[in-house]
Amino acid sequence: MRKLIFILAFFLFPLVSFSQFYGYKFKGGINFNYLYPTTELTSDEFSFLGRGFFNIELHKMLSLEIGGGYGRMRMTDELTHYPGAGLVESEIIPVDLRLRFNPWSYLKSVNPYFYAGGGVIRYVVLEGENSYVGEGENVMYVQKEKKKVNGWAAITPVVGAGIEIKLAKNVLLDIQLGWSYYTSDYVNNNNWANFNDGNFHGGIGFTFCGERDADDDKDGLLTSFEEEIGTDPFNPDTDGDGLKDGQEVNTYKTNPLLPDTDDDGLNDYLEVMKHKTNPTNPDTDGDGLKDGEEVNKYYTDPLMKDTDNDGLTDFEEVKTTKTDPIRPDTDGDGLYDGEEVNVHKTNPLKPDSDEDELNDYEEVKKYKTKPLKADTDAGTINDGIEVRRGTNPLDPSDDVVKEEIKVGEVVVLEGVNFETNSSRITPESETILQKTLEYMKKHPEEKYEISGHTDSRGSREKNMRLSQERAEAVKNWLVEHGIDESRLTAVGYGPDMPIVPNTSEENMYKNRRVEFKRIK
Repeated sequence: MRKLIFILAFFLFPLVSFSQFYGYKFKGGINFNYLYPTTELTSDEFSFLGRGFFNIELHKMLSLEIGGGYGRMRMTDELTHYPGAGLVESEIIPVDLRLRFNPWSYLKSVNPYFYAGGGVIRYVVLEGENSYVGEGENVMYVQKEKKKVNGWAAITPVVGAGIEIKLAKNVLLDIQLGWSYYTSDYVNNNNWANFNDGNFHGGIGFTFCGERDADDDKDGLLTSFEEEIGTDPFNPDTDGDGLKDGQEVNTYKTNPLLPDTDDDGLNDYLEVMKHKTNPTNPDTDGDGLKDGEEVNKYYTDPLMKDTDNDGLTDFEEVKTTKTDPIRPDTDGDGLYDGEEVNVHKTNPLKPDSDEDELNDYEEVKKYKTKPLKADTDAGTINDGIEVRRGTNPLDPSDDVVKEEIKVGEVVVLEGVNFETNSSRITPESETILQKTLEYMKKHPEEKYEISGHTDSRGSREKNMRLSQERAEAVKNWLVEHGIDESRLTAVGYGPDMPIVPNTSEENMYKNRRVEFKRIK
């Protein structure tokens, strides 16, 4: 009994308690085992082993355990026809070293494990002084001598499995089953079957885990705390976002179990280290777009509500006006998108909102015309035409056709336009043609040549045909509206009579015209 007390005190004295399946570094305990000896003798007597152990953690799933104990192996020698036969009892003191493998150490309440190892055993025969040896084919049992055999043997192997069950914060219940094999046939004081001794064992006991302030994965969090919050104490970055668990919990207040705490499309590391956004706020700049959308989809600055500083927030540009949030002047007309939307109410996606052939900037900043009204002065001629022909787009009096046209005088019908590569008159040309119609009805004695002209692009043959067709289209419109056909002559001059060189878009526009020339 004194030996048992000594062994248990040796192994348990250093321990303080904190129960956990991994991250403990050191733990120890005691268990009581029922033994079933595997020897030549009958194993129907009660055998036991009390064992204490000390466990050192090597890895989350692997630990090294050293243990020792004290027990009795009690067996029956049924060869009662020999004097002294009967009960055999041996005192055993094993010391072993085991490797424990815990493949399910992540479980919260139970911890199944396997173990394997070896050691040495000291055995002392206390009762049963007979020793037998087998001789001959038919096994003749001979009493050699009456004595007790004591000695040492190796334990190789000891294998088994068990399970730890949490009982309290500091205590585990430990249940295990295993088998030990000795390298001696004398533990039972008999060797007549030439069969080395051993035992099956089933045990139950208690394990006490060492409480400590340790940080196994060096992430800034104690292992005990990591187990409490659910992070992996052997992985410094449980969620794999690039930030250590300790940084997330203590510095950035993010969730170490989620790579993207605020679910904004950027992982916590990118928010903290690269973009300097708030990893706990999905919309750092409060513009209505998530940080991940800004960085990955729209390429806007998640720290600025208005990335291009055009007077519209990134959200407004992306969701409402459909403008480019990283380009202050989406349509390139010279006005910022915000100025167009908030001040002038123009379309930031169209450089010429009213389609009067002046862009919005020119109307607002240069000519002071209304960018949403094609004919600012309501004088029947669009602002763009007036600017090109030199009249004032703010004065309606210079829009009308002259009161009297002299013989030989040429009037360009500004504003009479045709569909591209066609002689079909556009609807907006009706206003000018109506003015021309009114003049001709007031002067029924006058006759006119209507001439069509083109720029120099394309073949001459095509331009000649197109200019003739356009002149006839104007003639036919006037005839359809009541003008005697005999008063009108349609002529196409193609590119032969330019009024300016065809060296620019503006000049070519001037050369594409319909002229009205009085011939009588």
